[in-house]
Amino acid sequence: MLIESFQNEKVKYITKLLTDNRFRKKSDVFAVEGQQENERAQTFGFEPVEFFICENIFQKEIPKGKIHFVSEKVYEKIAYRGSSEGIIGIYNTKTSDLLSFAPKKDSTIIVVEGVEKPGNLGAILRSCEAFGIDALIVSDGKTDFYNPNVIRSSVGCLFGMNVFQADNEETIEFLNKNGYQIYTTIMDESSQDLYTRDFKEKSAVVFGTEHSGLSEFWINKGKNTLIPMSGSIDSLNLSNAVAITCYETLRQKKS
Repeated sequence: MLIESFQNEKVKYITKLLTDNRFRKKSDVFAVEGQQENERAQTFGFEPVEFFICENIFQKEIPKGKIHFVSEKVYEKIAYRGSSEGIIGIYNTKTSDLLSFAPKKDSTIIVVEGVEKPGNLGAILRSCEAFGIDALIVSDGKTDFYNPNVIRSSVGCLFGMNVFQADNEETIEFLNKNGYQIYTTIMDESSQDLYTRDFKEKSAVVFGTEHSGLSEFWINKGKNTLIPMSGSIDSLNLSNAVAITCYETLRQKKS
């Protein structure tokens, strides 16, 4: 059956799932839009519940599972991003426990405290995945991992990463217990350039918000580290700063 009405209950359901954070969390499912993103979700073991597909747009083999075919007009209404590929999948969420993560000898972790913007979190996930970061910890976070903007801006990298949510106390306890050298991005007279730090052993780099930086909790919790810059500006977008740091950790490990 082809769904053509905006008033169809399934159309109302997926629209609410995409736009209402509370409803999404309560339902324990989330939506994934786009061919690559759906392929990554399934590759990394996320369980699909159902799919909404517009056959006039979708160009690949129809996936196995419960399928709802929708008209182009309906798909345009439920599609979250401007340009899409004719498929939206609904998946069960997964829970991740930081204490279950077993780090390897040269593990590198990125910690972001209080990140609020879903687009920033998605971009950070993309950099972490691209440069081989072992885990991302969102401490005292305010963003839902399964927000559509996180999935979109990470290009589905969320699904293949070790991503954990914890408060600051849990985070520092885990890092200390597992022998991580902690580098905090606090600028003061003790700060040293990023490239002088040693990332060949277990290390964690902790970033704060763009607005106010790291909270007082992180003062004296690690070695203060900064990215050297020669322009007139003294700070970078959070996701850019994380990307530069991730690249430096990979460069050191490969040198």
